[in-house]
Amino acid sequence: MSAKERTAVLITGGAGFIGSNFVKYLLREHPDWEIVNLDKLTYAGNPENLADVAQDPRYRFVRGDIADRELVDGLFAAHRFDLVANLAAESHVARSILDPAPFLETNVRGTQVLLEAAKKYGVERFLQVSTDEVYGSLGPDDPPFTEETNLAPNSPYAASKAAADLLCRAYHRTYGLPVVISRCSNNYGPYQFPEKFIPTVITNALEDKPVPLYGDGMNVRDWIYVEDHCRALDLLLLKGRPGEVYNIGAGEEKTNLELARTLLALLGKPESLITFVKDRPGHDRRYAMSPAKIAAELGWRPQTDFAGGLARTVEWYLANRSWWERVKSGEYREFAARWYNECLGSRCYPAV
Repeated sequence: MSAKERTAVLITGGAGFIGSNFVKYLLREHPDWEIVNLDKLTYAGNPENLADVAQDPRYRFVRGDIADRELVDGLFAAHRFDLVANLAAESHVARSILDPAPFLETNVRGTQVLLEAAKKYGVERFLQVSTDEVYGSLGPDDPPFTEETNLAPNSPYAASKAAADLLCRAYHRTYGLPVVISRCSNNYGPYQFPEKFIPTVITNALEDKPVPLYGDGMNVRDWIYVEDHCRALDLLLLKGRPGEVYNIGAGEEKTNLELARTLLALLGKPESLITFVKDRPGHDRRYAMSPAKIAAELGWRPQTDFAGGLARTVEWYLANRSWWERVKSGEYREFAARWYNECLGSRCYPAV
């Protein structure tokens, strides 16, 4: 690490689900780190996710777009970041099918802007947080994805993330930039945006609304508790080998139907709430990840068993009903405006 007294870290997309959990994890685990969170606050970015650390003197929020070259360059010049973790992304598959353009702008062009700044200012490690979706779909008897699996994205979202990964590879091979790429399976846990599958099931059930399942509900996903993912990202920021890809997964494969039934049972709600809807185009049938590489090299393994993590997640949504109700109603956007104007404006803005 740098010889500076404190390590300067840029987290992009830190107001989202995984990003906000990661920011809090790093602040807890690294008392000598100073974190700048750059987030555009699009539909899934919610500053309320970080209200409990907003006044921490080691934390600074900047509202902005990773594709804004002038803004990004100014941030790097002002803070001289040691480490960068790029979690900023348009990430909802259904939205990418309706309009791919924002996914290319943020996920591809935005990543290139960050890479260029990282190259210019000499960061010690650049972590690109990607997704298992870049590998495409597995058959029912196929082995899990490894880092050697060919890229075969099937949605505009997945294609944009694969393109960003390849840009990162090119910046490492061409310029020697110390880039590490992580690809993780489906996350679950606190603060996940309610349009995602597990929060949709929980919140719709709590409101006694239909729980929609695409197609026959037999699509399979590999689930990991978000804090286990954060621990893996922390290790990769510190010890990941530049130029390498690391898959992250917990080996918890569940069909959507099985998971919906489990959640309804935890909530004491009837399975009659399940409603099958028309499948979306290009819907991948199965994902599964082999974390053998990160386990062998860095000793990482998931610490949260699926039953325990799911119960904790349900308990969080039960205890934080006001949070998800504000998100589903759109009121959270008003909170974001108040938070900027009244609480932290002078401290977080301007960007540099």
